[in-house]
Amino acid sequence: MVKAKESKVKKEKAPNRYSEIISEVFRRHYKKGNQRFGFERKEFAEIATEKGIELPKNQGDTIYSFKYRASLPTSITDTAPEGYEWIIAGAGVAKYEFRLVKPLNISPREHQLVVKIPDATPEIIGAHALGDEQALLAKVRYNRLVDIFLGITASSLQNHLRTTVQGIGQIEIDELYVGIDRSGSQYVVPVQAKGGKDKHGRQQTEQDIACCRQKFPALRCRPVSAQFMTNNKIAMFELTEQDGDIRVVSEEHYELVPASSISAEDLAIYSGKKKA
Repeated sequence: MVKAKESKVKKEKAPNRYSEIISEVFRRHYKKGNQRFGFERKEFAEIATEKGIELPKNQGDTIYSFKYRASLPTSITDTAPEGYEWIIAGAGVAKYEFRLVKPLNISPREHQLVVKIPDATPEIIGAHALGDEQALLAKVRYNRLVDIFLGITASSLQNHLRTTVQGIGQIEIDELYVGIDRSGSQYVVPVQAKGGKDKHGRQQTEQDIACCRQKFPALRCRPVSAQFMTNNKIAMFELTEQDGDIRVVSEEHYELVPASSISAEDLAIYSGKKKA
């Protein structure tokens, strides 16, 4: 029991420690009216020493936490003008920027048609998936949802790909597909996987696109974000960059069901013979 309590205390202290460090970084560099400014990871050690804070063993996790898991401290968010928010973006190896941007709000549409797909997920996968993200990636893969959604033949190249992108630094892509269409055009498809409460990330999409442009310059990049709506209902978004922002190209909702649950009426709707 003592170990469990100690573990819980450590988990609670980490975000506060991260918040202290990132708040001080912001305070040192921010000037009223700034829309972006840079800082370096080496500053964390200096700040931790000055404030008597135990430096996180994985200093990069301080940045990763505020990029994808936790909200920035109010001392930072309160400085953003109405309709904008601060994000942390990579600017090179161990280099970052605070940037003022408009919030990205991508969520499944309430009245979108749901397409039923015969569930091809092996039951043993569902029984042993270690979390929402892994379960979602597996269901997308086994049911060939990237192929169905984009209308190409796609194959998983690698999942949880960690690599370095020039001008950004280290990134991680949840899963990377390559594909081909009927005319022979080839594609690279970075996929984000989001649980029900997770948010689609502007930065992750921007980083995925930048990575594909650098490492697969001959292939067309078609970023996809997949989100669990329920355990077997998945929203798929194709995203792109336009005018410096992330836009939704298309959206579809799929429900994985036993083949016997797909009725003649459902098929008539999907074929256009009957209106939804």
